[in-house]
Amino acid sequence: MKKPILLYKVVQPDVLALLKEHFEVDEFDGLAAATRPDFLAALARAQGLIGMYGRIDAGFIAAAPRLQAVSTVSVGYDAIDLAALNARGILLCNTPDVLTETTADTAFLLLLGVARRVAELAQWLKEGHWQRPVGAEQYGVDVHGKTLGIVGMGRIGGAVARRAALGFGMRVLYTARSPKPQLEQALGAQWRELEALLGESDFVCVLAPLTAQTRHLIGAEQLARMKPEAFLINAARGAVVDESALIDALQRRRIAGAGLDVFEQEPLPPQSPLLAMPNVLALPHVGSATRETRHAMELCAAHNLIDALAGRRPRYLVNPQVLEPPATASPTRSETPSPR
Repeated sequence: MKKPILLYKVVQPDVLALLKEHFEVDEFDGLAAATRPDFLAALARAQGLIGMYGRIDAGFIAAAPRLQAVSTVSVGYDAIDLAALNARGILLCNTPDVLTETTADTAFLLLLGVARRVAELAQWLKEGHWQRPVGAEQYGVDVHGKTLGIVGMGRIGGAVARRAALGFGMRVLYTARSPKPQLEQALGAQWRELEALLGESDFVCVLAPLTAQTRHLIGAEQLARMKPEAFLINAARGAVVDESALIDALQRRRIAGAGLDVFEQEPLPPQSPLLAMPNVLALPHVGSATRETRHAMELCAAHNLIDALAGRRPRYLVNPQVLEPPATASPTRSETPSPR
């Protein structure tokens, strides 16, 4: 008998067929249906969850008494209550690696786009303002030969650093939890404390995961340390940057501009001041949104869930500690059982 799972994302046909080959699948288009009786009934019987986006908190998890594994079609899992999963011994799987290069492409697109004022000038052209050769009012700034500071040198940070150093001759600085000697040797990257990196960089690219420690890592104090002619790029999670502080810095022209794929509130409200600023290039969280990469992410998540519910260790397991047997204390003399 196939195990029941709840799918809360529309996936490509071959991925759905793979899931149905292994599971009894209840399908929903996102977590907006989470209050519907049919969704709650499916959640109550589900042994696995697979999907993308939406908050999975302790209350949600409590409504799934048979749940054994959650497979998110993403690298980040900050919207999922990991402590609640750990307390129940529920596996959490994610999809790193398959989206590294695509997300690095997006981060570098933001960097190039804001430096050369791509969105602003494209709109200027469409509105019929190109009546004579462009002048200083339309100039951007060079990217090649500049200094890029990367905040969070993980897989994606390393891919961005490679593009910067080898493709654009940029000097690369980085801050991370641990040194990256291989990148330093291959790319000439140099480690810096965050404060020093902010002060030296022409472009600051935020690629750190969102944790309790990194929430608002870049705030008013950090933005004030950046050069007035520097640009901030955020392709990680919106809340790593204090958005109100960023808006203030941009409005005051304390920094030159920003390229943003992520925001503290998503979808970004249409009335956000960021959308009215000509020195902001904003995208709707499309870092991994290509046909090829999203397909690879869905397949990865499906295989993670198949392995998890088959009793095999998934390739990409966030919380391996739940597989470890609980430690048992050595019996005291009074607790030692008598031989029989």
